Amino acid sequence: MKVTRVAYSKSLNDGKYSRLEEQARRLGGVRSLVWRQFGSVGGLAWSDRQIRDVWIVDGTAQTFGVLANAWKETVRDAVADITANREAAKVKVRRAINQRTKEEAERKRLFKLLKRDTWSDDPFLARQMRRHWKRGRNRTHNQIVVRADQYQTFTLTEGGNVWLAVPGLERRRLVRIPLNTTVAPTGTLRLVLRSNRVEVHYVIDAKDMKSSKRPVGTRTIGVDKGYTEVLTDSDGRHHGTRLGDMLTSESDHRKVKNARRAKIRSIAEKAEQRGDLAKARRIRDNNLGTLKRDRRSAAWQCRVRDLTFKAVHAVADKAAVIVAEDLTRTFAGVKKLGKNTNRRLAAWTKGVTAEALNAVSDRRGSAVRLVNAAYTSQVVPFTNILGVRKGDRLHCSECGAVWQADHAGAVNILHRDGDPDITLFTAHTRVRQLLQERTDRQRSRLPMDQDSSTSAQLCSCGERNIRMLNNEQ
Repeated sequence: MKVTRVAYSKSLNDGKYSRLEEQARRLGGVRSLVWRQFGSVGGLAWSDRQIRDVWIVDGTAQTFGVLANAWKETVRDAVADITANREAAKVKVRRAINQRTKEEAERKRLFKLLKRDTWSDDPFLARQMRRHWKRGRNRTHNQIVVRADQYQTFTLTEGGNVWLAVPGLERRRLVRIPLNTTVAPTGTLRLVLRSNRVEVHYVIDAKDMKSSKRPVGTRTIGVDKGYTEVLTDSDGRHHGTRLGDMLTSESDHRKVKNARRAKIRSIAEKAEQRGDLAKARRIRDNNLGTLKRDRRSAAWQCRVRDLTFKAVHAVADKAAVIVAEDLTRTFAGVKKLGKNTNRRLAAWTKGVTAEALNAVSDRRGSAVRLVNAAYTSQVVPFTNILGVRKGDRLHCSECGAVWQADHAGAVNILHRDGDPDITLFTAHTRVRQLLQERTDRQRSRLPMDQDSSTSAQLCSCGERNIRMLNNEQ
């Protein structure tokens, strides 16, 4: 497995940055040309080498104004992006194939056409791909891809920070970039120019990382993804408990900051309307910049990722198999939560949590199993009874036991693994129906003369809850 590491430039002068910025702008034009000519059905049969050969022969390459290695690597990278975009659409098409037919031979035929990119010959596949594969366009004009044999690394003093020398717009004139690290980057580099700083992205083997050598546990544990904490496991332990405070504080800060920026922008627009262009220009140059905002956002994202990965590592320390809920689908809630709550939930980093689960499990050798997330935080554990959710508490409607909602969700997620009736793609309406049917079957086994003193026999989750808490203590 490969992981990406990022090094940053340190004290880079404006002259060097402007040369790199001009080179990235020209290479952005190359990307746009690749997407425009080969980003649709007509580009299925074209590889990056074929595109390069044609452009060299017809003279298109002479118009780019960059060195040959630079635009060739950009073409290769753009073609890889187009392929990834097409493969992402195929995931939805495969689901449509499974829903369309149950015949094994027909499904294999459709899957084979989809895999070999000959789907345009089949009307059904062509229709599905047109629906899910939207023609893209390039919006990247700040990146430079440098091949492994085209740059040099050196240090000015022994043990000092690394310098990186990359090709510029002219032959044999390298641009030397001071980095903020003592570890030299290796392999193919991706230079990202952002906020007057150069980010050097490179790939390393995950097996060489210290965290990859940590042993995993031997248990199977269910985890519930949350907002106030990163994960809650089926043992009742909360991991990454500072996540909610970080998300809420950053969201509230952005609200106040954006409101002030909007007011200042309004003043600039009014100044332009009355002809005071100098004032409007001063406001836009000095008060509406994005440099500090982008750096604060990048630092906040780093803190969130660090907290998330530490939480997942803590779960992997005791689990060989991690059972998690699949939150890739969009859930439309009936209850209105208010604009402030919706704004804070919009910053919920469930995608980062899913990425961390996959990355950590691959690096450390554990397994992640995804289960259907429908009603996992509303069902009372060890039963199929839909409880009453009040905040972070789940009340059992039969015996009156009170569960911590995230803990209950983690227990239900663990038990849902391997459920023969509730699969990953079962609709939430069907899940609720199955839960109700199981509850009704359980009630039908009770004696017919049940009174109020024996009605709690249906559920013993309160006793299980107490025993579990005692064992944890």
